[in-house]
Amino acid sequence: MSSAWKAAGLTYNRYLAVAARVVRRSLKEQPRLQAERRGEMDLKFAKWTNGKQGENKSLANANASAMAEGVHEQQP
Repeated sequence: MSSAWKAAGLTYNRYLAVAARVVRRSLKEQPRLQAERRGEMDLKFAKWTNGKQGENKSLANANASAMAEGVHEQQP
């Protein structure tokens, strides 16, 4: 039996990111602000092609744009 997140076409990491965001948004104001600060990322990644490093990109920005693209795909 497949997990619901797999059936929805999500990776496990994306599923965890969505779940964490939902939990943070459901908190009262002060705990929510503290949780949102803990959830901020300052990671970067680069794609390597033929032994050469590509452009460094922010992981937070890449995730945000990927999530936005996923939302648009699901809307009719």
